[in-house]
Amino acid sequence: MTFSSLGYEFQIARSTIGTIIRETCEAIWSTLKEQEMPEPTEEVWLGIADQFYLKTNFPNCVGTIDGKHIRCMNPRRGGSNFFNYKKFFSIVLMAVVDANLRFVAIDVGAYGKEGDSTVFRDSPLGKKLYSGSLNLPPPRCLPNTQPEEIPQPFVMVGDEAFKLHTNLLKPYPSRNMNATKRVFNYRLSRCRRNVECAFGVLANKWRIFHTPILVQPSFVDKIVQACCILHNFVRKRDGNSYADTESHPFDDVRNLGEGQRNRGLDVRDYFAQYFMGAGAVHFQRSYMY
Repeated sequence: MTFSSLGYEFQIARSTIGTIIRETCEAIWSTLKEQEMPEPTEEVWLGIADQFYLKTNFPNCVGTIDGKHIRCMNPRRGGSNFFNYKKFFSIVLMAVVDANLRFVAIDVGAYGKEGDSTVFRDSPLGKKLYSGSLNLPPPRCLPNTQPEEIPQPFVMVGDEAFKLHTNLLKPYPSRNMNATKRVFNYRLSRCRRNVECAFGVLANKWRIFHTPILVQPSFVDKIVQACCILHNFVRKRDGNSYADTESHPFDDVRNLGEGQRNRGLDVRDYFAQYFMGAGAVHFQRSYMY
């Protein structure tokens, strides 16, 4: 339903409809943010990690991360800032999702031309992660390993678009693959799909995301924030259902780029060896690619 059709139905000017919707979205965000999307504490991160291990067999994971394009109209004098590689105008929604498909943190409003790595690096969450101020729990040994094993850091998992980091893992490149790397990529993908499912639930619940949002980008930011908060509100009260997670209309953000990287390589290699030993599941070789 458009602003014009709402104006005809309620006999209110289109500009007034726009003001009401903007103020409502701002009120939803400001009122529910601390309740539905508070800043995670160490205890919250531990709870998220336990849920990921229970549901995906991926230990020490505190979130899956991805960025998605939200279609919008190009503002005046916007130039090519909002024009993405898919040939349409958009803003980027960057999100971290837990094992129950709820948003842990979001960043909305980056230019559509930007890639995942840049958007995450410049987001408040990314700055805290890279500066070591994210309140992540101290490293702990992975399940079923010996006490003398090296404790491993808590990590987020993302796709190839992100830069490898001590606390951010991504798949091995497709070249020079062996069984260990293939199994790791499968196990990481099995965990990372939560963020894709969360975007699917969001889009299917709030159908405004099925078409371009024909308002200014700053207004789109408010709408997306409100929808993400309401998504968390609904999932907490209605429970978790995977029936509506089959697909979503958002388009992937392309990779625009590659201190902590060497440490990230070591962490990824450790997890890869762990998945071939103490952390193996019986079905992983059937699905590795």
